Amino acid sequence: MKSYNVCLKDTAKTFTKRLFYALFDCEQEEVHEHYLEETFIKILTKLEIENGKAIWATFKTELPEIRKKLDLDAIAFENNDPASHSLAEIYMAYPGFYAISIYRLSHALYKLGVYILPRMMSEYIHGITGVDIHPGATIGESFYIDHGTGIVIGETSIIGNNVKIYQGVTLGGISVSKSMASTKRHPTIEDNVCIYANATVLGGDIVIGANSIIGANVWITESVPENSLVTYQTEIKIRPRKNGIRK
Repeated sequence: MKSYNVCLKDTAKTFTKRLFYALFDCEQEEVHEHYLEETFIKILTKLEIENGKAIWATFKTELPEIRKKLDLDAIAFENNDPASHSLAEIYMAYPGFYAISIYRLSHALYKLGVYILPRMMSEYIHGITGVDIHPGATIGESFYIDHGTGIVIGETSIIGNNVKIYQGVTLGGISVSKSMASTKRHPTIEDNVCIYANATVLGGDIVIGANSIIGANVWITESVPENSLVTYQTEIKIRPRKNGIRK
Protein backbone atom coordinates (compact mmCIF):
# COMPACT_ATOMS: atom_id res chain seq x y z
CA MET A 1 0.00 0.00 0.00
CA LYS A 2 1.47 3.36 -1.07
CA SER A 3 2.12 5.91 1.64
CA TYR A 4 1.24 9.58 1.17
CA ASN A 5 2.66 12.51 3.12
CA VAL A 6 -0.71 13.72 4.38
CA CYS A 7 0.94 15.23 7.46
CA LEU A 8 2.27 17.91 5.10
CA LYS A 9 -1.17 19.50 5.36
CA ASP A 10 -0.19 20.86 8.79
CA THR A 11 3.20 21.99 7.53
CA ALA A 12 1.59 23.75 4.56
CA LYS A 13 -0.91 25.46 6.87
CA THR A 14 1.82 26.98 9.03
CA PHE A 15 3.93 27.85 5.98
CA THR A 16 0.97 29.64 4.37
CA LYS A 17 0.20 31.68 7.48
CA ARG A 18 3.80 32.76 7.98
CA LEU A 19 4.22 33.59 4.30
CA PHE A 20 1.17 35.86 4.53
CA TYR A 21 2.53 37.52 7.67
CA ALA A 22 5.95 38.07 6.10
CA LEU A 23 4.42 39.68 3.03
CA PHE A 24 2.85 42.51 5.04
CA ASP A 25 5.02 42.79 8.16
CA CYS A 26 8.75 43.58 7.82
CA GLU A 27 9.45 42.26 11.31
CA GLN A 28 7.74 38.97 10.53
CA GLU A 29 9.60 38.77 7.23
CA GLU A 30 12.91 38.91 9.09
CA VAL A 31 11.81 36.46 11.78
CA HIS A 32 10.46 33.85 9.33
CA GLU A 33 12.91 34.27 6.44
CA HIS A 34 14.94 31.11 7.10
CA TYR A 35 11.88 29.09 8.17
CA LEU A 36 10.04 29.88 4.95
CA GLU A 37 12.89 28.86 2.66
CA GLU A 38 13.76 25.71 4.61
CA THR A 39 10.12 24.63 4.91
CA PHE A 40 9.41 25.31 1.24
CA ILE A 41 12.36 23.13 0.18
CA LYS A 42 11.34 20.45 2.69
CA ILE A 43 7.78 20.34 1.34
CA LEU A 44 8.92 20.15 -2.28
CA THR A 45 11.40 17.40 -1.41
CA LYS A 46 8.62 15.39 0.24
CA LEU A 47 6.50 15.95 -2.87
CA GLU A 48 9.38 14.68 -5.03
CA ILE A 49 9.74 18.02 -6.80
CA GLU A 50 13.32 18.85 -7.81
CA ASN A 51 15.11 22.21 -7.78
CA GLY A 52 13.26 23.47 -4.71
CA LYS A 53 15.95 26.02 -3.88
CA ALA A 54 15.90 27.50 -7.39
CA ILE A 55 12.11 27.63 -7.41
CA TRP A 56 12.11 29.42 -4.06
CA ALA A 57 14.66 31.95 -5.34
CA THR A 58 12.45 32.72 -8.34
CA PHE A 59 9.31 32.88 -6.21
CA LYS A 60 10.95 35.35 -3.81
CA THR A 61 11.65 37.76 -6.67
CA GLU A 62 7.92 37.84 -7.42
CA LEU A 63 6.83 38.76 -3.89
CA PRO A 64 7.20 42.55 -4.30
CA GLU A 65 4.91 42.49 -7.37
CA ILE A 66 2.40 40.30 -5.51
CA ARG A 67 2.43 42.82 -2.66
CA LYS A 68 1.73 45.66 -5.12
CA LYS A 69 -1.25 43.80 -6.56
CA LEU A 70 -2.60 43.08 -3.09
CA ASP A 71 -2.28 46.73 -2.09
CA LEU A 72 -4.48 47.56 -5.10
CA ASP A 73 -6.95 44.87 -3.99
CA ALA A 74 -7.05 46.39 -0.49
CA ILE A 75 -7.77 49.84 -1.95
CA ALA A 76 -10.61 48.30 -3.98
CA PHE A 77 -12.07 46.92 -0.75
CA GLU A 78 -11.82 50.32 0.93
CA ASN A 79 -13.42 52.09 -2.05
CA ASN A 80 -16.30 49.62 -2.41
CA ASP A 81 -17.24 48.68 1.15
CA PRO A 82 -18.97 51.43 3.16
CA ALA A 83 -18.52 49.30 6.29
CA SER A 84 -14.72 49.59 6.17
CA HIS A 85 -13.10 52.16 8.44
CA SER A 86 -9.48 51.94 7.31
CA LEU A 87 -7.03 50.03 5.14
CA ALA A 88 -5.60 48.46 8.30
CA GLU A 89 -8.98 46.86 9.00
CA ILE A 90 -8.99 45.29 5.54
CA TYR A 91 -5.49 43.83 5.86
CA MET A 92 -6.16 42.42 9.32
CA ALA A 93 -9.85 41.51 9.42
CA TYR A 94 -11.35 40.93 5.97
CA PRO A 95 -11.70 37.26 4.98
CA GLY A 96 -12.14 38.16 1.30
CA PHE A 97 -8.82 39.97 1.27
CA TYR A 98 -7.16 37.06 3.10
CA ALA A 99 -8.48 34.67 0.44
CA ILE A 100 -7.23 36.87 -2.41
CA SER A 101 -3.81 37.15 -0.73
CA ILE A 102 -3.34 33.40 -0.53
CA TYR A 103 -4.66 33.04 -4.07
CA ARG A 104 -2.07 35.47 -5.45
CA LEU A 105 0.74 33.69 -3.58
CA SER A 106 -0.41 30.22 -4.64
CA HIS A 107 -0.98 31.37 -8.24
CA ALA A 108 2.65 32.49 -8.51
CA LEU A 109 3.79 29.02 -7.42
CA TYR A 110 1.30 27.37 -9.77
CA LYS A 111 2.82 29.27 -12.70
CA LEU A 112 6.24 27.95 -11.67
CA GLY A 113 5.00 24.39 -12.14
CA VAL A 114 4.39 23.64 -8.45
CA TYR A 115 0.85 22.25 -8.19
CA ILE A 116 0.20 20.32 -4.98
CA LEU A 117 1.49 22.94 -2.52
CA PRO A 118 -0.65 25.73 -4.06
CA ARG A 119 -3.69 23.45 -3.79
CA MET A 120 -2.92 22.80 -0.13
CA MET A 121 -2.58 26.56 0.40
CA SER A 122 -5.90 27.24 -1.34
CA GLU A 123 -7.68 24.50 0.61
CA TYR A 124 -6.35 25.90 3.89
CA ILE A 125 -7.76 29.35 3.15
CA HIS A 126 -10.95 27.78 1.77
CA GLY A 127 -11.54 26.20 5.17
CA ILE A 128 -10.90 29.50 6.95
CA THR A 129 -12.92 31.86 4.73
CA GLY A 130 -15.32 29.71 2.71
CA VAL A 131 -13.80 31.13 -0.49
CA ASP A 132 -12.60 28.50 -2.99
CA ILE A 133 -10.26 29.99 -5.62
CA HIS A 134 -8.25 27.51 -7.65
CA PRO A 135 -4.61 28.66 -7.86
CA GLY A 136 -4.70 28.17 -11.63
CA ALA A 137 -7.31 30.90 -12.14
CA THR A 138 -6.16 34.18 -13.70
CA ILE A 139 -7.33 37.30 -11.83
CA GLY A 140 -6.55 40.91 -12.76
CA GLU A 141 -5.91 43.95 -10.60
CA SER A 142 -8.18 45.58 -8.01
CA PHE A 143 -10.27 42.47 -7.32
CA TYR A 144 -13.00 42.87 -4.70
CA ILE A 145 -14.85 40.11 -2.86
CA ASP A 146 -17.71 41.16 -0.59
CA HIS A 147 -18.50 38.78 2.29
CA GLY A 148 -17.02 35.89 0.31
CA THR A 149 -18.57 32.78 1.82
CA GLY A 150 -19.49 30.21 -0.82
CA ILE A 151 -17.57 31.75 -3.73
CA VAL A 152 -16.10 29.17 -6.16
CA ILE A 153 -13.69 30.20 -8.93
CA GLY A 154 -12.53 27.35 -11.18
CA GLU A 155 -9.05 26.61 -12.47
CA THR A 156 -9.38 28.07 -15.99
CA SER A 157 -11.43 31.13 -15.03
CA ILE A 158 -10.14 34.45 -16.33
CA ILE A 159 -11.13 37.59 -14.42
CA GLY A 160 -10.24 41.09 -15.62
CA ASN A 161 -9.50 44.29 -13.70
CA ASN A 162 -11.82 46.05 -11.25
CA VAL A 163 -14.20 43.09 -10.90
CA LYS A 164 -16.54 42.77 -7.90
CA ILE A 165 -17.95 39.43 -6.75
CA TYR A 166 -20.38 38.81 -3.90
CA GLN A 167 -21.00 35.78 -1.72
CA GLY A 168 -22.18 32.50 -3.23
CA VAL A 169 -21.00 33.24 -6.78
CA THR A 170 -19.80 30.25 -8.84
CA LEU A 171 -17.56 30.50 -11.89
CA GLY A 172 -17.66 26.87 -12.92
CA GLY A 173 -17.79 24.30 -15.70
CA ILE A 174 -20.89 22.89 -17.33
CA SER A 175 -19.64 19.30 -17.29
CA VAL A 176 -16.92 17.43 -15.45
CA SER A 177 -14.69 15.09 -17.43
CA LYS A 178 -11.02 14.19 -17.06
CA SER A 179 -10.65 14.42 -20.84
CA MET A 180 -11.28 18.18 -20.53
CA ALA A 181 -8.31 18.74 -18.21
CA SER A 182 -6.32 20.66 -20.82
CA THR A 183 -9.23 22.76 -22.13
CA LYS A 184 -10.73 26.01 -20.85
CA ARG A 185 -13.69 24.91 -18.76
CA HIS A 186 -14.55 28.05 -16.82
CA PRO A 187 -15.84 31.49 -17.84
CA THR A 188 -14.08 34.76 -18.68
CA ILE A 189 -15.15 37.86 -16.77
CA GLU A 190 -14.06 41.09 -18.43
CA ASP A 191 -13.12 44.41 -16.78
CA ASN A 192 -15.44 46.34 -14.46
CA VAL A 193 -18.01 43.55 -14.07
CA CYS A 194 -20.07 43.21 -10.89
CA ILE A 195 -21.58 39.80 -10.03
CA TYR A 196 -24.10 39.77 -7.18
CA ALA A 197 -24.84 37.06 -4.63
CA ASN A 198 -25.47 33.44 -5.63
CA ALA A 199 -25.11 34.01 -9.36
CA THR A 200 -23.81 30.99 -11.30
CA VAL A 201 -21.79 31.39 -14.51
CA LEU A 202 -20.85 28.13 -16.24
CA GLY A 203 -18.79 27.17 -19.28
CA GLY A 204 -15.37 27.72 -20.80
CA ASP A 205 -16.73 29.58 -23.83
CA ILE A 206 -18.74 32.01 -21.73
CA VAL A 207 -17.66 35.67 -21.68
CA ILE A 208 -19.28 38.26 -19.44
CA GLY A 209 -18.70 41.52 -21.30
CA ALA A 210 -17.02 44.53 -19.73
CA ASN A 211 -19.01 46.92 -17.54
CA SER A 212 -21.87 44.43 -17.10
CA ILE A 213 -23.88 43.80 -13.93
CA ILE A 214 -25.01 40.25 -13.16
CA GLY A 215 -27.88 40.26 -10.69
CA ALA A 216 -28.36 37.93 -7.74
CA ASN A 217 -29.42 34.29 -8.26
CA VAL A 218 -29.08 34.24 -12.06
CA TRP A 219 -27.92 31.12 -13.94
CA ILE A 220 -25.81 31.91 -17.02
CA THR A 221 -24.63 29.44 -19.66
CA GLU A 222 -24.27 31.83 -22.60
CA SER A 223 -22.14 34.92 -23.16
CA VAL A 224 -23.32 38.37 -22.12
CA PRO A 225 -22.51 41.46 -24.24
CA GLU A 226 -20.68 44.46 -22.82
CA ASN A 227 -22.66 46.98 -20.76
CA SER A 228 -25.44 44.49 -19.97
CA LEU A 229 -27.69 44.18 -16.95
CA VAL A 230 -28.77 40.59 -16.25
CA THR A 231 -31.49 39.97 -13.66
CA TYR A 232 -33.63 37.09 -12.44
CA GLN A 233 -37.34 37.86 -12.36
CA THR A 234 -39.51 36.41 -9.64
CA GLU A 235 -42.79 37.40 -8.04
CA ILE A 236 -42.87 38.25 -4.37
CA LYS A 237 -46.26 38.81 -2.72
CA ILE A 238 -46.74 40.78 0.49
CA ARG A 239 -50.14 40.62 2.14
CA PRO A 240 -51.63 41.18 5.59
CA ARG A 241 -51.55 38.27 8.03
CA LYS A 242 -54.85 36.56 8.78
CA ASN A 243 -56.41 37.07 12.20
CA GLY A 244 -55.65 34.36 14.70
CA ILE A 245 -52.13 33.52 13.49
CA ARG A 246 -49.89 33.08 16.47
CA LYS A 247 -47.11 35.64 16.71
